[in-house]
Amino acid sequence: MNLHTPTPAPPRRTRRTVAAGLALLTLAGAGYVLRGPLLMAAPRCVAGRWHGCLDTFNGVVLMTLVTLPAAVIVAWGLALRRRAAGVAAAWRLSLAEVGMVHGTVPFLWLTMMPGAGAGTVPGRVSPVPLRDLATMGPLGIAGNLLVLASLGFFAPVRFAALASLPRVLALGAGCSVLIETAQYVLRLDRVSSVDDVLVNTTGAVLAALASRRWWRTRDAAPSAHTPTTCRAA
Repeated sequence: MNLHTPTPAPPRRTRRTVAAGLALLTLAGAGYVLRGPLLMAAPRCVAGRWHGCLDTFNGVVLMTLVTLPAAVIVAWGLALRRRAAGVAAAWRLSLAEVGMVHGTVPFLWLTMMPGAGAGTVPGRVSPVPLRDLATMGPLGIAGNLLVLASLGFFAPVRFAALASLPRVLALGAGCSVLIETAQYVLRLDRVSSVDDVLVNTTGAVLAALASRRWWRTRDAAPSAHTPTTCRAA
């Protein structure tokens, strides 16, 4: 008997099931932590009221969670269409497209919410790096890290041209600069801060690192066929 026989790798279906289970547990844990604030916004959101629902953090988070099943259905439909057309990695591409939109749009909405003095208070700029981090607090820093996290996570999975950390960094920095510029130009009674750009970009890069195994594998796939082509020639 060969006592050193290597253990076979778990089937792909098993890995997908484990990943789906972990994702559901994460969502359930987040829902449990946020259950109080979300329940406070639920009556106004159910009644279709703008004030107290879509103009508050709690309301936007609640609507993001409520629309999550619809996002999954859209990703499923896109994946089936791609598989019927013979597209490789149909599920990966579809989930990446839907994840970018569903995970980024709510945070963009939150960043563009007008303050009490919107339209009357002139735009404010904080150009000194690291000066505003102390006033952000842990929740503020965590929120800024999540603004472009979905974009950083899914963009290199979907687009091969973005499958490198420097490009994700440039994407995150460019998008964050656009957000801060829009806040200033539209006079939303918000401070356009360099620290927001730094933290938002950091969140995008960290999220890209978390998804690196998927987009690196995808990039490596074409090079795997190169030796075969050379031998055939």
